[in-house]
Amino acid sequence: MVTFLVCIAILIVGYFTYGKYVEKVFGSKSERPTPAYVNADGVDYVPMSTSKNSLIQLLNIAGTGPVFGPIAGALYGPVAFIWIVVGCIFAGAVHDYLTGMISIRNKGAHVPELVSKFLGKFMKHVVNVFALLLLLLVGTVFVTSPAMLINNLLDGKVALAVILGVIFFYYILATLLPVDKIIGRLYPYFGALLVLSALGVGIGLIVTGAPIPELSFQNMHPNDLPIFPLLFFTITCGALSGFHATQTPIISRTTQNEKQGRKIFYGMMIAEGIIAMIWAAAAMSLFDGYGGLNEMLAAGGPAAVVSEVSLLMMGSIGGTLAILGVVILPITSGDTAFRAARMIIADYFKFGQSKLLSRLWIAIPLFVISYALTKIDFNILWQYFSWANQVTAVIALWVGAMYLFLAKKNHWIATVPASFMTVMVIVYILYEPTMGFGIPLNASYIGGIVATMAIVAIFFNAAHKKRGTSFLLDEDVSRFNVNEMK
Repeated sequence: MVTFLVCIAILIVGYFTYGKYVEKVFGSKSERPTPAYVNADGVDYVPMSTSKNSLIQLLNIAGTGPVFGPIAGALYGPVAFIWIVVGCIFAGAVHDYLTGMISIRNKGAHVPELVSKFLGKFMKHVVNVFALLLLLLVGTVFVTSPAMLINNLLDGKVALAVILGVIFFYYILATLLPVDKIIGRLYPYFGALLVLSALGVGIGLIVTGAPIPELSFQNMHPNDLPIFPLLFFTITCGALSGFHATQTPIISRTTQNEKQGRKIFYGMMIAEGIIAMIWAAAAMSLFDGYGGLNEMLAAGGPAAVVSEVSLLMMGSIGGTLAILGVVILPITSGDTAFRAARMIIADYFKFGQSKLLSRLWIAIPLFVISYALTKIDFNILWQYFSWANQVTAVIALWVGAMYLFLAKKNHWIATVPASFMTVMVIVYILYEPTMGFGIPLNASYIGGIVATMAIVAIFFNAAHKKRGTSFLLDEDVSRFNVNEMK
């Protein structure tokens, strides 16, 4: 229990200390106009309040990731707590803040456009493929996972296909309508339920004196799977997630003032880390050890664990509300996943989005493909999601490192986590027998380190060359009348 409480405290302190330092390094400016005003279109560029943007951002990035991922990651034991805390403060929140703020400085640009500008046009095409693959997988996973939770909650009384259809219908509306019509109005209420459900489970663990294990660096996984690199692909949301880089530009287009960025981007990642800690702790302590948790996951997946934990901690009524809070997580990330995919495709092909028909031509094929993907086994989808997710996170961190390097600021806050996760991604690709090359683990470590050293050398070479040119770091907004923001 002590480890759990200390980790929660460290996450909160991290927001007020390291978060403030990251903001200082970036150099946010309250007087600089934001895209919400400069590019206002009434659809995607719409100024909204800090509290509303913060709740939307939390719901956008959360999904089932900070619930399902930590539940599966709990099999490794308390070492998962370390990754959640360290990853969240020094990697995930930095990743979210930098992608959000750099997007604000560049007309609310999405990741492919930022990659094109800072890492080269070739990488733009690569990232477009990864980002769209990731968003389609996220959208599909976040149709399937809430449908399974609702189906469990209703004891199978409503057909799974019907539940899927209702969720898809909502996603279509949220993807097509202006951001302030559904997302801006419903998310504050959804956010309140999400926060209450997480707090309910967390307080229940403390009040009941749940046997949450104390800090240990030992690998507790029943199947003896290696911590490096698999833990970093099991717990993504809640520590570091590339999916967030696809979501922050949605809010960068609705942020009123750059000074709001630390609360919206860095702060909401810390909040997600706390949610991840609660669910990891619950999974570690309530199933008679890691063997019991492993059996529960094998029998019913993370959705079964969520249901069991919620009912144990909060009773039938409170537990049902907690489950509904978890159901909201994927739904409020799935809708913005499809919305982000529409925006990325529109930006790539320079399609205007002010007319509904223009949005339909992009959205319909996305939903057709996603429906087809629902026929694939959920566990396979999740594996591909985790891999694409962390590759996207690495690329986004390198964008942040390049931006800070060119601005002659402390780029190491992004370069260090980018380098570490590059090693993990390459080791994973080399080692993983199903999706990778199946190379022995020790050889994969060597390959990952050597390849990352080469990538770091290429990065610094390119950065020094770019610094010597007349590179436009931020888009010019000098002609915009600041009084229009008031």
